[in-house]
Amino acid sequence: SSDLFNAWVMLKGLETLPLRVGQQTASASKIADFLAEEKGVTRVLYPFRKDHPQAELARRQMTGGGTLVSFFLGSKEAAFKFANALQIVKISNNLGDAKSLITHPATTTHQRLSPEARATLGITDGMLRLSVGLEDVDDLIEDIAGGLAAARR
Repeated sequence: SSDLFNAWVMLKGLETLPLRVGQQTASASKIADFLAEEKGVTRVLYPFRKDHPQAELARRQMTGGGTLVSFFLGSKEAAFKFANALQIVKISNNLGDAKSLITHPATTTHQRLSPEARATLGITDGMLRLSVGLEDVDDLIEDIAGGLAAARR
C-alpha cells in the first residue's frame, strides 16, 4: 500500500535528519551573518545572532539557530527584484525542504491579514523568509549577493 511505502520513506529520512538539519543550520547562520553586513538589508532575524531580541532565550532552549532566516529589504519592489533574480533559491510559499526556498510573507503566508495586523507582527512589504537547504553555502551566498545587486537596481 502507498501508506506503508510513505511510512518507510519517512523512517528512512529520519535516519539522516540530524545531519541534514545540522548542515542547513550551519549554512543559515553563515548566510544570516553575510546578510547583516550587506548594503540594502535593513534587518536580519536569526535566533542565534546577538542582535536578535531573544538570542539569549534561543541559546538556552536550542542547540542551533535553525534553518530559517528572515531579512528585510527597503520595499516590496526590492524584495521582488531580489527573489526574481535568484538562480539557486526557488520562490515558494512553503518552507522547510532539502532545497533552499524563499517566500514573501506579505503576499503569501500572511496576505489575508490586514496591513495593520502585519505591521503588528513585524511583517513588512520588504520582508523575506529564506529556508536554507542543503546546497553549498558559498553557492547560496553568491546567489543571494546576485539577488541583492538586482534589488539595488
